[in-house]
Amino acid sequence: MSGSIAQAVATEVIELLKSLVRFPSLSHQEAEIADFVEHYVRQAGLPVRRMDNNVYFWLGEGEDRLLLNSHLDVVPPSADHPFDPFEPVEVDGKLYGRGTVDAKASGAAMTTALLSLAREGWRPPNGQVIVALTACEETGGGYNGLEALRPHLPPLQAAIVGEPTCLQPCVAQKGLLILKLHARGRTAHAARPHLGDNAILRAARDIQRLSRFRFDRADPFLGAPTLTVTTIQGGTAHNVVPEHCTFTLDIRTTPAYTHAEIVQLLAGVVESEIEVHSDRFIPVSTPVDARIVQACLRANPGSRPFGSPTASDWIFLHDIPTVKLGPGPSERSHTGGEHIELDELVRAVEVYRDIIRHYYALGEESRA
Repeated sequence: MSGSIAQAVATEVIELLKSLVRFPSLSHQEAEIADFVEHYVRQAGLPVRRMDNNVYFWLGEGEDRLLLNSHLDVVPPSADHPFDPFEPVEVDGKLYGRGTVDAKASGAAMTTALLSLAREGWRPPNGQVIVALTACEETGGGYNGLEALRPHLPPLQAAIVGEPTCLQPCVAQKGLLILKLHARGRTAHAARPHLGDNAILRAARDIQRLSRFRFDRADPFLGAPTLTVTTIQGGTAHNVVPEHCTFTLDIRTTPAYTHAEIVQLLAGVVESEIEVHSDRFIPVSTPVDARIVQACLRANPGSRPFGSPTASDWIFLHDIPTVKLGPGPSERSHTGGEHIELDELVRAVEVYRDIIRHYYALGEESRA
């Protein structure tokens, strides 16, 4: 882009992000921001569709489809925001406000990247670039916008999920497996404990076994899964030997194991019965030699693939090569001091533009 065009695009993305921040779009409250995005893109001349409060728009008509996705919802404000969390404030080259990092900066940069490419007359060869800004990513369960929207999208070949990664390509993401373990015993009067079978002691033995357990396989970017006992409940009265004790395992999983494999492994370690409480958040990864990863590396020379412990909507794209990539550091998400460096926001537009073009250039090379 020439200097004057680049400056215009920089102004465009900054003003768009400010507009998005002004909407207090908590999960399940995204109707107004979705209205705004739909109108904004339609005014810019791209075709746009909406399903619930999920808005998507596209450039091109071919079958080699690349999705850029980020979310419109934010978590509630923190107690320690230095400014009104829903009134964007610019200070020393930084923009403060809820969602500036997680993840409206990604959405604003993706939108601006596609609109600027369209204005230049660029079209993906034999392809289609789709930007989808979706609802209810932050809820962690129940309704999810991308999950609901995915069946309405045409078949996809690759995707980028816009989450804060400092524009580095995340190629692996941990999953979450929550297990409830039930230790069973036999009740008795506490004055005659030998007549009972203390379920709390059974649970304690299992917890000791689990504290010594180690996973054999590790993911190259995420290491081995981790296992943590997070809650325990047992007993009904101070003078009764408890017959039932439950405890919870929080397991941060990696692509080295399926969730079913982990359950089977642990069943051979503990006496307690295992109940799968939640296995929805599966671990995901993309090979470094995948075209979308290579496009990310070419678009941002010097960047390095890495693995992330934080979940995202990537789980709903687990069947296609996907990279998580966006401006800002993840550590700033959900904090009172949430802000984005404006230089990095503008840089994100360039990076997304270049990823898109490199992705299709690599496709052309492979077909030549």
